[in-house]
Amino acid sequence: MNTYLDKILESTKETVAKSKELNSYHSFLPQIKKLQQTRGFVAKILDRDRRGLISVIAESKQASPSQGLIREDYDPTKIAQSYSEYNATCISVLTDTIHFQGSLQHLQDVRSSVNLPLLRKDFIVDEYQIYESRASGADCILLIVAALSDSQLLEYHQLASELALDVLVEVHDEEETRRALDIKPQFIGINNRNLKTFEVDLSTTKKLSNLIPDEILCVSESGIKTKQDISQIIDYGITSFLVGESFMRASNPGWELENLFSLKGT
Repeated sequence: MNTYLDKILESTKETVAKSKELNSYHSFLPQIKKLQQTRGFVAKILDRDRRGLISVIAESKQASPSQGLIREDYDPTKIAQSYSEYNATCISVLTDTIHFQGSLQHLQDVRSSVNLPLLRKDFIVDEYQIYESRASGADCILLIVAALSDSQLLEYHQLASELALDVLVEVHDEEETRRALDIKPQFIGINNRNLKTFEVDLSTTKKLSNLIPDEILCVSESGIKTKQDISQIIDYGITSFLVGESFMRASNPGWELENLFSLKGT
């Protein structure tokens, strides 16, 4: 039986194949050359980390494979503005259409509405998407170790660097962490959600962060819903968080960010 991840990767490859028929990656190059510098996604989090401050990557998504529709009144621009008002460090925008009801247009709209660094949150399976991400306004992309071979991981990480994109390398078990460390990343995301079953265990952050050298920036992802969850992860030595669903279920996502993390004045 196919897992959630298997289904998502299969549909993503089909979507990318169709996109490539319409536009080659060469079509992105003139646009990329005209772009301004990226906004320094990792640099902003590192700066806060050095000052002993918590960082929150606030996520914007309408749905998920395991939860279905999360937010009916979904306006990524208004959500991003709310996050910015309440001092989010960076913003993550889901662009997968089939499983998360996102789009690249959402990323572009958010880019024009706030000045925060942006992560294109999607399932990268082809170098085409990396060019597409840069052209669409991303400052950072996600590379999921479970979705890629060792050679793909290395090649895509290098290509992103060449295009001035930061990379969040995502892991959710010990083997993936070892594979991630082989490419010498600057930034690792520890996903507390098992991508095969979508079950969540916050202790995954503790287990995997112990395998990662101190000089590599770590962020804890998924299942963070309460102040107790945040305190638990801080006790593990991690002060950077990626949170989506808790904010998306709140009437005011930015206010919920402030309620959980108390970032005013930081």
